Amino acid sequence: MPRPRNVSMKATNLALDIMAKLQVGALLPPEAVLAREVGVSRTAMRSALEGLEQAGLVRRDGRRTLLHRLPAVSDYFGEAETESRSDLVERRFLEMAVGGDLMPGRNFSEAELARAFGTSTVSVREFLIGFSRYGLVEKAPRGGWRLCAFDASFARELAATRRTFEIEAIRLFTQRSTDDPVWREIGRLIEAHEAMSRGGDEVIRQFPQLDRRFHRFLVDQLNNRFVASFYDVVSFVFHYHYQWRKDDEIERYRTALAEHLRILSALKSGVIEEAQMRLEKHLQTSVRTLLESAIGAGQERAG
Repeated sequence: MPRPRNVSMKATNLALDIMAKLQVGALLPPEAVLAREVGVSRTAMRSALEGLEQAGLVRRDGRRTLLHRLPAVSDYFGEAETESRSDLVERRFLEMAVGGDLMPGRNFSEAELARAFGTSTVSVREFLIGFSRYGLVEKAPRGGWRLCAFDASFARELAATRRTFEIEAIRLFTQRSTDDPVWREIGRLIEAHEAMSRGGDEVIRQFPQLDRRFHRFLVDQLNNRFVASFYDVVSFVFHYHYQWRKDDEIERYRTALAEHLRILSALKSGVIEEAQMRLEKHLQTSVRTLLESAIGAGQERAG
């Protein structure tokens, strides 16, 4: 399939979810209606439809668009392909922190990160400026940036805010229709979690990326740009400080993985109150682990 721009890629994936519920030969909704349902501009939707037509998924009949064949898994764009530049910078910054390439007190430059991420210094600068308002990165005295640490009080406040957002996000699933594409994404998340749970220790060490995907999926249901921005900090703090303690890393990841699966299973079954209860337990585990890791980090640095 031709490679449209990032937003059009996202629009393509969401349009494919809608098309998967139709029969071959069915009439697709008008372009404006599709754009509204998918949540993109008409320009992005038009680009997506052009790509779908070239791939033989739809055909034009005058002003009408008809489904020519049902979507296959290979028609979907991968998650990495649909990332925006800002999401890419955030993800790569998190990966560097989780991997131990960035430590508290270390200075780094925008150019250094831009080379590592394969993006522009402008994208890196925009991310760092936005991130700095939380006090987790700061401008270094002689240029560049410095990574900061945080205390237990910050962690508790962050966890309390996170809980408010995610519990509300779970509640919104009661408003989803049975044919909403969100249920398909829940199925994909369950598959990804089950595949990881069957893997060995090296596979389990990739859990922070899956954890970020899981929690992002929840808060995306709020459709709130300010909450989305807040989750830059959530991802960084929770995953970064987990890395200070290696003694029980695999056990902690497997515990969180199992808790995710229980939440997703309850959502898939439509038992929303049970999903909320399981999410409460998972968040309690997360903040306890976070605080233990932060305390351990402080002791190691003091030593």
